[in-house]
Amino acid sequence: MRHHLPHAAPNETIGLLGGSFDPPHEGHLHISEEALKRFNLDRIWWLVTPGNPLKSRGPAPLDHRLDACEKLLQHPRIEATDFERHSGTRYTAQTLQALFKTYPRTRFIWLMGADNLADFHRWDSWKWIMENVPVGVLARPGQRTAARISPAAKRFEFARISGKESHRLAHADSPAWCFINVPMSKASSTAIRATGAWKGGAGTQSG
Repeated sequence: MRHHLPHAAPNETIGLLGGSFDPPHEGHLHISEEALKRFNLDRIWWLVTPGNPLKSRGPAPLDHRLDACEKLLQHPRIEATDFERHSGTRYTAQTLQALFKTYPRTRFIWLMGADNLADFHRWDSWKWIMENVPVGVLARPGQRTAARISPAAKRFEFARISGKESHRLAHADSPAWCFINVPMSKASSTAIRATGAWKGGAGTQSG
């Protein structure tokens, strides 16, 4: 395979941003740069998934999306990886378990948008995720209220770190999560696909 597992130095703190990246865009890059600063991370990996289990139709071919990520990424501390293809995992909890085993001396932080927090209770093993890895939530336009009153936010309210202390998340013991409001790019993969500008190829049916 042309893409390989990224290198992680011992004791590095790495943020994980999972998604189909179909296509990757400036909004992904923007929230990654904000996460690096606000959560005091060493690096960020984009986990480009082979397919989203919550979506009925699959994305463009994985190699095509990885190539697009690599063309977009110019930041020395952000890189894309097809780890899930190598590990054979499909759900976030499974991927995290594989990462813990592959990189036992690395500290990981799970990153997601506020829209994901609103639906987080529908994810497979979502409580296990919250209990085993710190979670950084970055607000997106129109999703702040739904995220703040979501079942996951209520269930783990006791573990929430104030946005003013977001730098603590990188070294906090799980469960720990932090919700930050940042100026967000309105770019979206859905909107880009709708314009026809993304030539990612036809989606395939997801299993």
